[in-house]
Amino acid sequence: MVEVLGIDNVLLDVGNLEVARGFYGGRLGLGVKFDFPEAGVVGFRLGDEEPGLLVRAGDVALGPPRPSPRLWLEVPDARAAGAALAAAGITLLGGPRELRTGWVVEVADPWGNVIGLTDYRNAPERARRADGRPGRA
Repeated sequence: MVEVLGIDNVLLDVGNLEVARGFYGGRLGLGVKFDFPEAGVVGFRLGDEEPGLLVRAGDVALGPPRPSPRLWLEVPDARAAGAALAAAGITLLGGPRELRTGWVVEVADPWGNVIGLTDYRNAPERARRADGRPGRA
C-alpha cells in the first residue's frame, strides 16, 4: 500500500505559457507562486495551501472541454464566483449545479482543461476554515 500524505501539486499541460498565464493569473485571479519560463513552467497559488497548480507548455492544441481530468477548487460561494467570471467575459460550461455538498460551476482553459469552482454551502462542516484547514469556520 502507498501512504498518501496529501497533494504535492497539480500539473496541466497547455499550449502557450503566456496565454495560460493570462487565463489562470489574469482571468481566474490565481497568484503566481513561481515562474520558470526557461523550463516552460509557471506555478500558481491555490489559496494559502502549499500545493499549487503548475502549467507546463507543450505541444497541446486548442480544444473543447475534455471530460477528464477536472480540477475543482474550493471557493466560499460557487454561484457568486461563476457570476463574477461570467461578468468578466469567461464562458461557463453551463450554469451552477447543485451537489450534495454545495454548488459547482466549471470553466475551461483554451486547451480544454476544465476547472471547477465548488463550495460546501450544503455541508459547511466539510468546508475549509479561514486558516485553510478542513472543518467549520
